[in-house]
Amino acid sequence: MEEKIIFRASYLDKIRPFIGKDLIKIISGQRRIGKSYMLKQLIHEIKKDRPEANIIYIDKELDEFSAIRNSEDLHNYVKAHLSNDRDNFLFVDEVQEIEAFQRSLRSFLNKRECDIYCTGSNASMLSGELATLLAGRYIEFSIHGLSYPEFLEFNQANDSVENLNLYLTLGGMPFQYHLGLNSAVVFEYLNSLYSTILLKDVISRENIRNVSLLENLVSYVADNIGCLFSAQNISKYLRSQQINIPPPSVISYLKALSNAYFIHRIPRADIRGLKIFEVGEKVYFEDLGLRNSIRPFNYGADIGKLMENAVYLHLIRNGYKAYVGRSGEKEIDFMAERNGERIYVQVAYRLTDENVIKREFGNLVEIPDNYPKYVVTMDDVQSRNTYKGVMQTNLRSFLKESI
Repeated sequence: MEEKIIFRASYLDKIRPFIGKDLIKIISGQRRIGKSYMLKQLIHEIKKDRPEANIIYIDKELDEFSAIRNSEDLHNYVKAHLSNDRDNFLFVDEVQEIEAFQRSLRSFLNKRECDIYCTGSNASMLSGELATLLAGRYIEFSIHGLSYPEFLEFNQANDSVENLNLYLTLGGMPFQYHLGLNSAVVFEYLNSLYSTILLKDVISRENIRNVSLLENLVSYVADNIGCLFSAQNISKYLRSQQINIPPPSVISYLKALSNAYFIHRIPRADIRGLKIFEVGEKVYFEDLGLRNSIRPFNYGADIGKLMENAVYLHLIRNGYKAYVGRSGEKEIDFMAERNGERIYVQVAYRLTDENVIKREFGNLVEIPDNYPKYVVTMDDVQSRNTYKGVMQTNLRSFLKESI
């Protein structure tokens, strides 16, 4: 049976200009986020333009490729499948599972034997030897879960408050397409996926011994999306709950979760000089559904946290680098930069009275520049309102826009 592939045009558009270029294309992101399907979409694109192309495809999650364990194995397999009279394209799924894969890729690249595409589920693969051996010879494309418009498209659903709430609850893992929108079914899948990510991409890869401490830390982070904290504060709080995790372990575990693309850690930065503060950061999840599989979604307690997480994901999908903005003693939820431009975003559940309006708009009004400033709420705003030059928009509208 032919596998159905739903094309994610925004990612294809970014990668397409690099097809055939002498760069290793690395597609990175959390497990099951859609990287394998992106490889398949690229193969489809290449075969469409070059039907004679020789495609070499290696998927390290399939048993048939289990013998490819190291750089030498990879080199021998690819050499045996190269064609002398056709253009060769090499695709390696979950390349970090091959020890010292960088050496073979460098050899293939230097000899121009094939055009190379790889996926990986661990950020550490882009550090160390890869950066040393292939500095300036690779380009990375980050793949994320479904955006809100993609969620609607995948599920053939209309844009509504009800479906936005479903998106905030179930998240955007692409495999949902095969499961439908039954919460019980989706969360059964998400619980299994969470266990797999923790075991394969965090515990095993990072050699973490105390699994229960890691799980307690994940639970704490899930409860505190969007809160400023430090390793010292996390350790202190958990100790008050009779859970002893020293600050160095907190730092190590958070790094391991980040390496698996499971969470995103964003620092605070001064809005005037972009000075990065060493203490205090916020943490957001790559997928809202996975977060809700850890700590069940309580609308009254969690809606503001999940809104903020959704806004963060929308910013990075649109190519922004996000920071927690700091202006004196005042905080901006997001200061986001892209290609020398900047936007500021505050997130609030609802603007219920004048005091809330002043609080949410006030910090933005005082910023002494003319970059766009937004307050994103769940209020039913039919068109953008402005307050002293600051725009108010509802979350549904914001998540549908290319900003």
